Amino acid sequence: MATFLVVHGAWSAGWAWKKMHPLLRARGHELFTPTCTGLGERFHLGTPETDLEAHVFDIGAVLETEDLRDVILVGHSYGGMVATVVADRAPERIDRLVYLDAFVPEDGKSLRDLVGADAPRPALDESRWRIAPNPMPPDTRAEDVAWSVPRRRGQPPKAFTQPARLTGAAKRLPRTYIYCTRAGPGDVFRRFAQQARNDPAWAYHELDASHNPHITMPETLAALLDRIARGRAGSA
Repeated sequence: MATFLVVHGAWSAGWAWKKMHPLLRARGHELFTPTCTGLGERFHLGTPETDLEAHVFDIGAVLETEDLRDVILVGHSYGGMVATVVADRAPERIDRLVYLDAFVPEDGKSLRDLVGADAPRPALDESRWRIAPNPMPPDTRAEDVAWSVPRRRGQPPKAFTQPARLTGAAKRLPRTYIYCTRAGPGDVFRRFAQQARNDPAWAYHELDASHNPHITMPETLAALLDRIARGRAGSA
């Protein structure tokens, strides 16, 4: 029915969407969950020069080599940065952009710019150059914490500091924002959700979930993505 291509969040990788594959497949959809350079099973490929552009290239290469078209491109968290640039450069391959509790960049803005100058200075991991992972949301089940935490890796910092370069083509695509309402302290996604909710050009949805519904509420997320794919999900 639809082809989903996911850009995962910071410190994460394709593995984090493991629960979603059988759920979307059962609904007739195809799901691609590539891992960006320097993370997950591609951790060993990361260097201090790995940046936002490297991750844009990773996802763009999947579009091209798999010859994907009419794609529903899903950006989760940091992945919204990557997905926006990818869609801006290859809008002819994208059917819809879906931001899942994600950053929505403007031209010339980096993730650090969007977070704001008052944000706490990030801690480094044992490499002394990668940014250490944020903790999992407190409502994450113990078994999911045990599964996820050992697989989360330090984020290459240039992915957070390199500005997105955009022409505006992504803004002309159909766009959906999914806001996870169980926000923790320092919720950086609420303002993007509010902008989408107040803009009739966007479709807007809320999930009673914390930041990683693909881990904590996969059935609920799969049902919503299925509705979006079938064109039956107005703003709600």
